[in-house]
Amino acid sequence: MAKKLKVGIIGTGFIARGAHIPGYKSMPDEVEIKWLCDIKPEALAESLKMAPDAKTTADYHDLLNDPEVDAVSICTPNLMHLQPALDALAAGKHVLCEKPLAMNGHEARQIVAAEQKSDKVFQVGFQTRFSGEAQFLRKYIDSGAMGDIYYARTQALRRRGVPGWGVFIDKEKQGGGPLIDIGVHVLDLTLFLMGHPEPVSASGVTWNMLGKNPDLYNGWGDYDRTKFTVEDMAVGFIRFANGAVCVLESSFMANIKDDPFGTTILGTEAGAEIFYYQDQRVRIYRDDNKELFDLTPRSIPEVKNSHVAEVQAFVKTIKEGAPSLVTARQAMMLNSIFDALYKSAETGKEEAIQLV
Repeated sequence: MAKKLKVGIIGTGFIARGAHIPGYKSMPDEVEIKWLCDIKPEALAESLKMAPDAKTTADYHDLLNDPEVDAVSICTPNLMHLQPALDALAAGKHVLCEKPLAMNGHEARQIVAAEQKSDKVFQVGFQTRFSGEAQFLRKYIDSGAMGDIYYARTQALRRRGVPGWGVFIDKEKQGGGPLIDIGVHVLDLTLFLMGHPEPVSASGVTWNMLGKNPDLYNGWGDYDRTKFTVEDMAVGFIRFANGAVCVLESSFMANIKDDPFGTTILGTEAGAEIFYYQDQRVRIYRDDNKELFDLTPRSIPEVKNSHVAEVQAFVKTIKEGAPSLVTARQAMMLNSIFDALYKSAETGKEEAIQLV
């Protein structure tokens, strides 16, 4: 039997218990969870129920100093991504870091620089790419069936969906609101489908008019409205070097009918959309012999859990010595786009996107 990959998990809250630990546990012959780390004893106790043989600590340096640890998952709040990521790479560990990569582009570029000096796999936690729908549409686009992609509209909108737990409403610890929390997922999906064109500038608008209102219902649990310091909605317009553009809409609270989560891609030969949380998630629109067709694919790969698939891909990449499927630079592009959108919301002007 091949040597088991030994992993440590830094931060054992909701995303660790809901995604990373189940992902590693889906490969019992290939992976051993050796360490669990969290500053909250109650979080450690809950995660220990899932990985009872693991060692526990409140100091992530303990697991980084363990020579048997091959890889780490960083599942901490956004504020605590940078230093553990830098320290893990310096300690010679492979890294699976939760999204977003960092609080902002400046931090993200530091991680990219460290990744480039390392020979370790650094993967960022954008599980949507590993869904069957995303894999199908990426292959369809790669075949040339959609022609040149020139426009996208991507949406992560909630009618009443402010997370009532964690630090999601705290700008100092999170870096932003729905834009950086859920908008990051659909924008990553969109750039993945577009082939990651280089973003050059962005303009954006943010609002905070509903999130602080104590009279409004919130379906995701109550929270202290006086501590809501992030935007409740953001809209952005992003330009790319190849002439393509993307409109991004994201909200925690908006007076809308449904909660759309997905993207629409327009190409010269066809258009397509992926929208999760609905019965038919993928649709393709094209013209054939001067007739319009709405196509429903039936050969979409079955992926039961994209979070588990993401972790499995991380392990496979390490064992095969392959390049990362979700690089730090790709994730840094998102942070840099958000920097420009937030700055534009303040200045009222289109802002350049800094990638170096």
